[in-house]
Amino acid sequence: MTYEVQTYTICDGWVNTWRIEHLDGTVEYETFATDAEAQAALDEFLDDLWDEITADQTHPEAYDSNRYRVAKVGAP
Repeated sequence: MTYEVQTYTICDGWVNTWRIEHLDGTVEYETFATDAEAQAALDEFLDDLWDEITADQTHPEAYDSNRYRVAKVGAP
């Protein structure tokens, strides 16, 4: 199984919006080998977002942890 961080969007519901851009210009969705790895990445993202808010670099409405989740998505 693999896991991904999903973001809730009004138009499409829960989707993976996290992407990895490779040096050759190709882009793929980011996935994780374990639930714990995906959760750690999400926690780090939310911590960084909170730091931006407290530094007045991002609007506080951007921090809504209910808009994000870790989901199992299938075979690796």
